[in-house]
Amino acid sequence: MPEARVIPLHADGTGARTKWRLGPSVSPEPAPAAPEPPTDLDRPADAEPGAEQSAAAWEETLAQTLAFVRRRLEGEYAVDDFGFDVDLTDNVILPVLRPLYGKWFRTETIGMHNVPSEGGALIVANHSGTLPLDSLMTAVALHDDHPAQRHLRMLGADLMFRLPGVGALARKQGSTLACTPDAERLMTSGELVGVWPEGFKGIGKPFRDRYKLQRFGRGGFVSAALRTGVPIVPCSIVGAEEIYPKIGDIKPLARLFGAPYFPVTPTFPLLGPLGLVPLPSKWYIEFGEPIRTDQLGASEAEDPMTVFNLTDQVRETIQHTLYRLLSQRRNAFLG
Repeated sequence: MPEARVIPLHADGTGARTKWRLGPSVSPEPAPAAPEPPTDLDRPADAEPGAEQSAAAWEETLAQTLAFVRRRLEGEYAVDDFGFDVDLTDNVILPVLRPLYGKWFRTETIGMHNVPSEGGALIVANHSGTLPLDSLMTAVALHDDHPAQRHLRMLGADLMFRLPGVGALARKQGSTLACTPDAERLMTSGELVGVWPEGFKGIGKPFRDRYKLQRFGRGGFVSAALRTGVPIVPCSIVGAEEIYPKIGDIKPLARLFGAPYFPVTPTFPLLGPLGLVPLPSKWYIEFGEPIRTDQLGASEAEDPMTVFNLTDQVRETIQHTLYRLLSQRRNAFLG
C-alpha cells in the first residue's frame, strides 16, 4: 500500500478554513536544467559587442596611451626640419578635432579620389569662418577619409606663428610659413601642401559676402606648383561661413590686439566665452579634378600671363563648385 500524505484542498493564504484529504505520495519532478549560456558561435554576427570586447578595447586604448606617454618621455619620436611631429598629430591633435569634424559639423567629403595617394600636390581652398577651422577640418578629411591617410602641410600667415602657444602647436601639426621656398621644398619632397589664397580677406569677410571669393593674391602658389611640377587640386568648402557669422568689426580692439579684425557675431562677445562655440552647420568638402602643371614646365613660373590664367582658372573652379554645392543643400544646418 502506498504511503499516504496530506494534500490541501483549499488554502487561499488569507486564514480561510482549509480542507484536507489523504492521497498517494508523488515524487516531485526534477527542475528543468538551466539553459547553457550562448557561445561566440551562437551569437549573431551583428550583435553588440559584449563586456569582454569593451574591456579589450579599453585595455588596448590604455596600452596605446601608455606607449605614447613612454615615447614622449624617452624622446622616441621624430620631428622634421619644419617642426612637424607626426606622433603628436596622430595621437593628440587629430583625436581632439575628430568630434568636431564628424559629430558637430557632420562633414561629408566629395571627390577624394582626385587627391593623389603619393607624391607632392597643392590643395587650394576657399577661406571663411572668422576663425580658421576650415583648414583644420580639411586636414582631418585628408587623413581620415583618404585611403592613403595623407597629412596636410598647411601654409599659414605669419600672424599665426606669432601667437603664444598657437604658433608652436601649428608647427607640430605640420604647418609652416606661407612663403614660396618652404612650399616648394615641401612639394618637392612629396608632401601634400594646403594653401588658402584669400588669407584674412576671406576668413574675415562680413557674413553678407559669404561664399563670394576674394582676390587670390598674385598667384604665388601657382608659381610654386609650376616650379615643382605638382598638380593643383581645387578644394571647395561649404559650411564654414555659418559657424561664426560676422556681422560687425570693432576696429579699435583689433588695432589694440594687433589683429586684422575683432569680429562681432550673434553670440560673441555678447555671450562671452560661450560665444566662441561654433554653430553646428553642415559641412561639405569637395576636391576637384587636379590641374596638371608638369606639362607646362618650370620656366612658365616666370610668365605673368601663365600664372594669372592658372590662378583665375583655380579661383573660378572653386567659385562654381561653391555655387553648385549651395544650390544642392536644403539648409545651412541640416544639409
